Amino acid sequence: MDNLLNDVTQRMEKSLSALRSSFNKIRTGRANPSILDDVHVDYYGNQTPLNQTSNISVEEGRSLVISPWDKNLIPEIEKAILSSDLGLNPSTSSDLIRVTMPALTEETRQDYIKQARSEAENSRVSIRNIRRDANKTAKDRQQTSEISEDELRRIEDLIQKETDKFISIVDSDLKTKESDLLEILLKNSLYFVYF
Repeated sequence: MDNLLNDVTQRMEKSLSALRSSFNKIRTGRANPSILDDVHVDYYGNQTPLNQTSNISVEEGRSLVISPWDKNLIPEIEKAILSSDLGLNPSTSSDLIRVTMPALTEETRQDYIKQARSEAENSRVSIRNIRRDANKTAKDRQQTSEISEDELRRIEDLIQKETDKFISIVDSDLKTKESDLLEILLKNSLYFVYF
């Protein structure tokens, strides 16, 4: 049964990892190199992740600076960023590419919050499905007399504790993402109230 619990934990961690990857794609107005994780560049005929062809750094909080190791890749990198669904416009100066994060409107922020909530709910559903599958496996083993009824209850309790732990992590990550999305909006609102 330890194998079952380890499997549950690993599968829930994968679900959480997928959620965090989805959250990284939702931009907040602040520059974060991970937003470009899914951008792939045609590197001598191979689709290669951008972060494996260049150094990516944050400049002044709102811009990413991309410094390709091979300067011949600059047009390919620009094309890859433009064709991604991120809505970013790169600009080139000498051998660097700058990507400035556009300011988010209130409407856009609300749309991103809805998207983040939807991703979090998908993750919760995935975690609950993992719990359901694990409980079914445990019940099947109890019915075939591999484990006793007391062991079944103990395993179900442990599975529920893991589920609760991962659901609370999802909720915490969602709260953090929402506060990131609202942070600049609140600062702007306070600025207008103050002046």
